[in-house]
Amino acid sequence: MSTHRAVQVKSTGGPLELAEVETPPPQKGQVRIDVAACGVCGTDKGIANGFFPVSWPLTLGHEIAGTVAELGPGVEDFAVGDRVAIGWFGGHCGVCVPCRKGLFIHCVNGQVPSLSYPGGYAESVTAPANALARIPDELTFAEAAPMGCAGVTVYNALRHTRAVAGDVVAVQGLGGLGHLGVQFAAAMGFDTVVIARGRGDRERDARALGARHYIDSTSEDVAAALQDLGGAAVVLGAAGNAQAMADTVGGLAPRGELVVVGVTAEPLGISPAQLIQPAISVSGHPSGTARDVEETMHFAVVSGVRARIEERPLAEAAEAFAAMAESRARYRMVLTV
Repeated sequence: MSTHRAVQVKSTGGPLELAEVETPPPQKGQVRIDVAACGVCGTDKGIANGFFPVSWPLTLGHEIAGTVAELGPGVEDFAVGDRVAIGWFGGHCGVCVPCRKGLFIHCVNGQVPSLSYPGGYAESVTAPANALARIPDELTFAEAAPMGCAGVTVYNALRHTRAVAGDVVAVQGLGGLGHLGVQFAAAMGFDTVVIARGRGDRERDARALGARHYIDSTSEDVAAALQDLGGAAVVLGAAGNAQAMADTVGGLAPRGELVVVGVTAEPLGISPAQLIQPAISVSGHPSGTARDVEETMHFAVVSGVRARIEERPLAEAAEAFAAMAESRARYRMVLTV
């Protein structure tokens, strides 16, 4: 058992505090990773506030990038020194029914860093080897970290829609998820729209990130504006606002899709009458497996997509977390170790 620094939360809603912790050596099928960077994700706020079943004290962080430092028994596909990332997908059991169907993201015993084992706000993490995604040489650790959750979530959602190059695809929200969603959508060849609140800096950012069109939801009828563009093949619901998502449904083209990735507990105000005649579909999309993360990073390399990040050292995790929780981050905070 080795000792490393980690940032812990000791109780629901408690402060983030730097501590010396013991990192267990890897067991069968596990590896230990020297963490180089860890993204600060919006879901970390919900975890710290007790919206998920957790054990205290808790080490947050599920956008991890680093180097394999130690191999457990039976790990043959990775070597010490390999550059790897772990995202929200933190391992699967391989024996439950979804796993036997190849649906590893729906594993009944699926693991998530910070919920299932100590996360990446730390110098060292021990994790299942089947959670690891190889980082391309072209990405730094800080660039790779957000791809494990935010990046794979939007990229994987977009590539599984029915949209083809040239179709109108709208990204609702221009935050940590949305700013990556608009880049991926533009890189895929979609006629990309951003729907956000206000103009000014937001519109300038949206266009700089690849949007051809911008809709200000505070001053325009979102559905009408989308229909003026010919109707959206896809709306990616990236901001966790149920009403804002519902407001886009009338702007979908026939057989259009609202794909929800922004998390909120609010119900969606959509009527069956809105869905039936145009054959609209509404679906949720989870993040993606370790292989999906690898493919996300590969596409980022070939397309030039990158998260806009602000780096902070591990000792400033509390400040980075507060910037994320208070929506002051533009657009992702990344802790570096």
